[in-house]
Amino acid sequence: MPVITGKDYIKRIDELHTNVWVDGQPVTGKISEHPAFKGVMKSQAALYDLQHETMSMTYSSPITGQQVGMSYLQPTTVEDLVKRRAMVQQWALSNNGMMGRSPDYMNTVIMALASSVDLLKGKENCFPENVVEFYEYARENDLSMTHTFIDPQVNRTQFYFEEDREPIAAKVVERNEAGLVIKGARLLATQGGITDEIVVIATGGVNDAANGFAFAIPSNSAGLKFVCRESFVGGNSIFNYPLSSRYEEMDAIVVFDNVLVPWKRVFYYDNIAVANSFMTCSSFQPFALHQVVSRQIVKTEFVLGVVQSVIDTINIGEYQHVQEKVTEIIIALETMKALVIKSEVEAELDEWGWVRPDRTTLQIAINYFPRVYPRFTEIIQQLGASGLMSIPTENSFQSSVREDLDQYLQSKADTAEDRVKIFRLAWDLTMSAFGTRETLYERFFFGDPVKLGGQLCHDYDRELFVKRVKEVLRI
Repeated sequence: MPVITGKDYIKRIDELHTNVWVDGQPVTGKISEHPAFKGVMKSQAALYDLQHETMSMTYSSPITGQQVGMSYLQPTTVEDLVKRRAMVQQWALSNNGMMGRSPDYMNTVIMALASSVDLLKGKENCFPENVVEFYEYARENDLSMTHTFIDPQVNRTQFYFEEDREPIAAKVVERNEAGLVIKGARLLATQGGITDEIVVIATGGVNDAANGFAFAIPSNSAGLKFVCRESFVGGNSIFNYPLSSRYEEMDAIVVFDNVLVPWKRVFYYDNIAVANSFMTCSSFQPFALHQVVSRQIVKTEFVLGVVQSVIDTINIGEYQHVQEKVTEIIIALETMKALVIKSEVEAELDEWGWVRPDRTTLQIAINYFPRVYPRFTEIIQQLGASGLMSIPTENSFQSSVREDLDQYLQSKADTAEDRVKIFRLAWDLTMSAFGTRETLYERFFFGDPVKLGGQLCHDYDRELFVKRVKEVLRI
């Protein structure tokens, strides 16, 4: 089928009846009507509607000729990379970059893995044909996907081996004619329970063959359970919770209770070398980071808009320290924009004929953004000050105290109600449970910042510069 509509998405997820738990209770009935999920599912449905209605966000399927999502496009030219970025940013604009796990992220991941399957060919217990088949299935059916890449934080010493008979980290406990049987848990599936499929991949650090696997299965697979954290949806009111009511992407622990993974859905298993190298050596990082940075640019634009709105409403733009803070965000925005464009300009054809954006450039971006995003939060708090506390609710403006609020919360530029709307937005972005989760999320979006820095240090070629020093010293 071609690209789906928002109605198709909602219907499919409701009909899965996935095993999802929130606050100690299983979700029953339509998950799209549950308070923890209805806002974000409505926002996600809007993405599918936008894609369905916009030709530039799709391309012709090489199999059926029907229109499929641009986020599945395997780029063969720099122009293809630009098309992909435009699509990502068009989706991001509809939610101002607040949905970090919108469908284009995992669509890009699966596209990247399918573009690197030759790395699996001829390797023990590897099934490159399954990767390609799943990529094509996802593309042709416009699937939504979540993923889980990391193990529970039981013991984070460098070398840790589980001694319990009952596994904690998900592992293969049986191999039979039907497939692999998985038992244990994985972290941290964002949008867990509201997608068609879940992709499970070992991303390194594997020292037990039973933990070295990659596969994709339907979210409603028997024995699969999503245990959610507390919902950060503050309430239904867009006035009170302008962001969390619409964009709260739930995070979940994924529990595998003897889940059967059919052989046709297994990408690899029982291969420590592949489990520790495939994600690093494949085109996963350059393609995924290209999507991530494209979204983060839109989010930074939104942050700048919020900051300027706060400045305008209370008329503090003349102060130099305020201008300095605004400049910090402008520099961050233009730096991110320059980096993503540089990654496209310096893109190269890989050994399999696909055009990859420059990995090093994108590594720099993903090392940079986790450092500046918490600063954005700090800037908004510093500029908003007591205004971030003086934020009565929508009901207050519909009560008998409205006259007091109109008098005492007005500003130079706005009425009291409009002023409070702006400050509630700034609060929801930086200080609510949703907002603080956003800061944590961007800190660790692509992994441990220290490890990311170490990887960049290891990968960045500095030999030419050392040679120039030696030439000056003639040594």
